Amino acid sequence: MQQLVLATRNAHKVTELRAILAAAGVTAELTGADAFPEVPDVKETGTTFAENALLKAHALATATGLPAIADDSGLCVDVMGGAPGIFSARWAGRHGDDPANLNLLLAQLSEIDDPHRGAYFACAAAFALPDGTERVVEGRLPGTLRREPAGPNGFGYDPILQPEGETRTCAELSPDEKNAISHRGRAFRELAPLVLPLL
Repeated sequence: MQQLVLATRNAHKVTELRAILAAAGVTAELTGADAFPEVPDVKETGTTFAENALLKAHALATATGLPAIADDSGLCVDVMGGAPGIFSARWAGRHGDDPANLNLLLAQLSEIDDPHRGAYFACAAAFALPDGTERVVEGRLPGTLRREPAGPNGFGYDPILQPEGETRTCAELSPDEKNAISHRGRAFRELAPLVLPLL
């Protein structure tokens, strides 16, 4: 079976991507970057989600000699000009501190009235082969931001984004419900048919 490396050490993301890619028809053996501890983390020096996703996918494909998939995603808030955007995972200063990032953002938006709390999750999904072949697509999940976190599921900003047409936050949705509409689900479902002929 073809092995495909996911350029993340985030266990939540590996689980989510396995489910999304399997549902999209990708039958390759999916391995997280943790299986390659000797490969250093890639500095996300791009200025867009697509640039960062491609940086990570190419670095992992080159280092492992295997096809690699990466994504870069974040929350883009309308009244903040699209911030935190590519800085979503380190908005409060330390990378991956979800509670601190969430609390800082809620504090920054505390004076913003409900009609102006529009936001969307964005995801760029990238695929790279060791020979330099690449594909990248983007997906979005629009919604509004709650004033208080709600829901036990998901991670990151899931507890405060209420998707358009929903009464629940992303963290109140089941994993299957979330994958069906999420920015990551949309991006990877679009990427899958581009990847399959290359595997």
